[in-house]
Amino acid sequence: MVTAAVGTTAAKNYAAARRFMVDGQIRTNKVTDERLIEALADLPRERFVPPELQPRAYLDDDLSLGNGRYLIEPMVLARLVQGLHVQTGDRVLVVGAAGGYSAALLARLGAVVTALENDDALAADARAALRAEDVAVNVVTGTLKDGYAQSGPYNAILIEGAVAEIPERLLEQLKQQGKLATVLRNNNVTNGHAVLVTRGETGGTGTRVLFDANTPLLSGFEPAAAFAF
Repeated sequence: MVTAAVGTTAAKNYAAARRFMVDGQIRTNKVTDERLIEALADLPRERFVPPELQPRAYLDDDLSLGNGRYLIEPMVLARLVQGLHVQTGDRVLVVGAAGGYSAALLARLGAVVTALENDDALAADARAALRAEDVAVNVVTGTLKDGYAQSGPYNAILIEGAVAEIPERLLEQLKQQGKLATVLRNNNVTNGHAVLVTRGETGGTGTRVLFDANTPLLSGFEPAAAFAF
């Protein structure tokens, strides 16, 4: 009975933290998509990180998962997802899905989601968390920069982290009028810009800056080393 009481208290505390996140971080930062807000308010973010990090799951900061991987700050993730305008039935690829939280969020919006990971342990954690939440997501492993053409082409691609440049192989996996969202940090700058890239009917792309973001670089997407004379 004591264990049950502790579990109930923890669940209430996390639910309160989730409401505070939505009211204090999401609604106040230009997130207006009510479907997305409802999904954020319902999905237990703490269940997609290791137990020792669960008390920090709702902080307005990027949460380090180790090995150069992060759970993106709630506001940044929400605005990236909002920019994709995901609709029911859309095919979506998450690149660098980590523990599966963003993939679960997109699935809650009705998308058919493929979550790509290059870390076998993180992929296993994502599968377990998604199964526990009864969220249908196809978790696959492979090289992140290569994407996952087998399940494409995609209406939307989310790169879960900052990149120095967007690989052409990922853009090629978008449908016409498909969108890719990420944070771009090139030229070794500290701060970056969240961007939305749209593929045109002839295969070209257009890029729109959404907002400034200090999101950590996704491992494997760092700037190329500068040549030293």
